[in-house]
Amino acid sequence: MSEQPWMDRIVGDRMAVDREFTERVNESRFSSQQWGLIMTATGFEIRDPEDSERARLVANTEKLPQIMPELEKIDAQVRAAGGAGGSSTSEPSGGVLASIKGALGLGGDGGNDEDLQAAEELVAEYADRLQERLEDQGKWQSTREAAS
Repeated sequence: MSEQPWMDRIVGDRMAVDREFTERVNESRFSSQQWGLIMTATGFEIRDPEDSERARLVANTEKLPQIMPELEKIDAQVRAAGGAGGSSTSEPSGGVLASIKGALGLGGDGGNDEDLQAAEELVAEYADRLQERLEDQGKWQSTREAAS
């Protein structure tokens, strides 16, 4: 678990960025429940931690494709309960049909690909904001050093 020591150092900063990022998530296609699942499936790493110029905090999104069906289920549950879901609210039956098609492996991947890309972009934005906060708080150098 090489990421634990440096991740433990920035727990408070992550919580602050989480609070600041809430508005951005609300503007996105994802509900807060979906965003929580996305963040659970996302890891963070520091690339080139020894190089102060090239070091970057990046999101490891390799597990996101595995949770895409769960995001659709959350969206369908919210719509069924009468709430505003994610990206499919304008066509209520589209989400159900897409879910059925997806479960059968019949061309339901378009939304999944779009959702995956949107999730990856949002998580990358979150990583950028977290790195900016660490830099602003004077913690970026010590975090990089802990990661190397």
